[in-house]
Amino acid sequence: MVTVKTKRKRTRQPWLIVLSLIVVLIVSVIVTIGIGRYDLSPLKVFRILLGMAVPLSIPDMPPWRPVEWGIVSAVRLPRILVTAFAGMGLAISGAALQGLFRNPLVGPQIIGISSGASFGGVLGILLSLPAFAIVGFAFSFGLLSLVLVFLLSRLASRAGSLSLVLSGVICSSFFAALLGLMQYLADPELQLPNMVYWLMGSFAWADWRKVAIIGIPSVISGIFLILLRWRINLLSLGDTDASVLGVKVGVLRWSILVLVTFIVAAQVSVSGGVGWVGLVTPHFARMLVGPDHRVLLPASALLGGIFLLLIDCLARTLTMQEIPIGVLTALVGTPVFGYLFWKTQARGWTHD
Repeated sequence: MVTVKTKRKRTRQPWLIVLSLIVVLIVSVIVTIGIGRYDLSPLKVFRILLGMAVPLSIPDMPPWRPVEWGIVSAVRLPRILVTAFAGMGLAISGAALQGLFRNPLVGPQIIGISSGASFGGVLGILLSLPAFAIVGFAFSFGLLSLVLVFLLSRLASRAGSLSLVLSGVICSSFFAALLGLMQYLADPELQLPNMVYWLMGSFAWADWRKVAIIGIPSVISGIFLILLRWRINLLSLGDTDASVLGVKVGVLRWSILVLVTFIVAAQVSVSGGVGWVGLVTPHFARMLVGPDHRVLLPASALLGGIFLLLIDCLARTLTMQEIPIGVLTALVGTPVFGYLFWKTQARGWTHD
């Protein structure tokens, strides 16, 4: 009887952690909306959000001023939503890729999507295209990068995880070279600063249109990744064992890569380069809930959203001039990942 109770406790605990992370994410959204040059209390932010969600009849003297309503609805809420979607999308992509490749050192950048999307955005800036065209270029070249990875991996005599990783490295190097060429050709006074700042990542230009651009692909692809959680667990056993258990390894692998591509390309297209989120946060989620992708994927997504919200809050409040978000994620992610790498190498990595 004691054994049964212990098993129930162990099976429920990860989901309790996920529910706790949901609460923390909601609180983080409310708190970070109120932080800025014009501070707002969490209670006032909550009232404004409630007024936006449930448009009730407001008395002549509402519990907020028009300027406060404008700050929340037009400036901070779109930015917070873009930031949360970016963090959640990158984190769930990293968790899925680490399960797919059975390697904790894999992140969304490994398959060349980020480099392709970054090149597309820089090309749009070089051509002096409007903002929506730059977003479209970034998204299109992110998808093109996946196609090139697919074609290169098919040239290998034995398609598998190694050929995908090598194809991704090749495409990343190719687009990195093109990025350097675009920066060399850019106007050093008008275009080059915008390129450099965009490549370092920022949510400063977030608006409701960009919320839709990143939100729709992230939500749809994230739902499909969660629906594939059982099969990702089987892939973690190895291609041979997964095939024996009835999994179509090739189809599943490319389905996951396409879903990840939509998420990462959408993120890069609206906020530029934001690294390390998809590489580091799945490790913390694995520490909290274990390696089972049924809970690991949602836990990673929630942690990614919380992490990037906090980093973005620091980026816009530490100094008078906003710090690029990619710089802070690298400064935080690099030492943390180094510590995690040392720990995993010291005790050996396992999915069990």
